[in-house]
Amino acid sequence: MNANLIQSSEGTPWAEWQQAARLARATWISPQQLCPPGRRLVLIAPHPDDEILMAGGLLTHFRGREDDLLLIAATDGEGSHPSSEYWTEHRLRRQRPLESRQALQQLDLDLNRLNWRRLNLKDGGLPREEAFLVNHLTQALRSDDVLMATWRDDGHCDHEAVGRAAAQAALARKAQLVEVPVWAWHWAQPDDPRLPWPRAHRIELDEAALARKRKALAAHVSQLQPDGPRPPVLPARLLDCLLQPFELVFL
Repeated sequence: MNANLIQSSEGTPWAEWQQAARLARATWISPQQLCPPGRRLVLIAPHPDDEILMAGGLLTHFRGREDDLLLIAATDGEGSHPSSEYWTEHRLRRQRPLESRQALQQLDLDLNRLNWRRLNLKDGGLPREEAFLVNHLTQALRSDDVLMATWRDDGHCDHEAVGRAAAQAALARKAQLVEVPVWAWHWAQPDDPRLPWPRAHRIELDEAALARKRKALAAHVSQLQPDGPRPPVLPARLLDCLLQPFELVFL
């Protein structure tokens, strides 16, 4: 699914998702169950806001555990505003990593201790970089790691490429794979059979974690403000779904 087509549609409101029986049956797990202390979380984000959209609440639990965390930013997100006169690719390439840094600070993570890799790959071009991503992840992973990536059928070419590469690398290294839907909340219908519901779990977020996730997301100003007559890149309905007291993952 084309990212511009996704963004131009209104999306599925949270009120409809609340009626989803298969979502309601998704097993609850705690952040500690998913990644207990001493076990490393490797999270690869296609774009600079995806680590927050995917797992901002989970990441709050790595305060003081930064040594158990490896963040990989695949692109700098320079392609989020095609044809924009204000948000040019040059400006976005500088702005969006700064927004990511501010967002991680809002999660109260110590950036001096954090292993945070930026691959600087082309936004919108990750399907052409899949072999590189597989190789990079395979080299980075240890067998006892938890590898978190966007879901391989999320509806955005970069998200899907990252998901496919992560699945290959996790299989090669025998690491646990965790896939996270982001844009699927927008285009899918409640109980949509295209989603792998038997693998669905909900990571429980307390009020403090959710509040920090909300503040972290607010740092991504370029994605939240209208660009002249164009609406924000991140639609309000999508944000509503992603700012619930849980994070949906496929295990």
